[in-house]
Amino acid sequence: MKHTRQEQMEAFGRLLDILDELRVKCPWDRKQTNESLRANTIEEVYELSDALMKSDAKNICKELGDVLLHVVFYAKIGSETDEFDIKDVCDKLCDKLIFRHPHVFGEVKASTAEAVSENWEQIKLKEKDGNKSVLSGVPDALPALIKAYRIQDKARNVGFDWEEREQVWTKVKEEISEFESEVASMDKDKAEAEFGDVMFSLINAARLYKINPDNALERTNQKFIRRFNYLEEHTIKQGRNLSDMTLPEMDAIWNEAKEKGL
Repeated sequence: MKHTRQEQMEAFGRLLDILDELRVKCPWDRKQTNESLRANTIEEVYELSDALMKSDAKNICKELGDVLLHVVFYAKIGSETDEFDIKDVCDKLCDKLIFRHPHVFGEVKASTAEAVSENWEQIKLKEKDGNKSVLSGVPDALPALIKAYRIQDKARNVGFDWEEREQVWTKVKEEISEFESEVASMDKDKAEAEFGDVMFSLINAARLYKINPDNALERTNQKFIRRFNYLEEHTIKQGRNLSDMTLPEMDAIWNEAKEKGL
């Protein structure tokens, strides 16, 4: 479904008009602040992420609307204190996009996504309000797995990376060996630290092989849920409880789920 630019702008204007009215007439919308909306915003982003992982176009559309509402809501709150409004948000974004894409809006040459990415951090550091260090732009509040990936990717963009990606496997094996050693010594604190190193090295390996580790783990999560639900449903059909079954019995049903492609 395609709409003209005029239709798109009219729809966006309608959203702004509706929010203006809600902010005045709805008791709930009227009382919201940046702080009260924050938790809901995080939830909406996760719901969008879930729809994206499932390639659910209908829900992607719905969840994008929910996220857009929050963007517009924060801009509305900003306008009420004369700090900024939705025009300022759009203008700053447009200026940033133009500045960070000199290969499109300037004279810089970059014919591949990799070439663009290599210049990205250097461009950001040149911005007037840019980050003071390479890693300072990684939000503290990011989930640890995503944060590790972003840290490694930013370091890569300034040349701190393996010369050959195959070299990472030596590091992975080294970290696993150190983790096994600490587990054997029963030192929980050190074992936890070494396990973190194992995860960090595996995330690094995923990055080098162009695999998004968060997506990969979520696919495994969903696969486990499907197979476990199959196991649970078939156990109930037999009039039994999972806690009463032996591991070999559960494995047999689990393998059946695998054979069905679940």
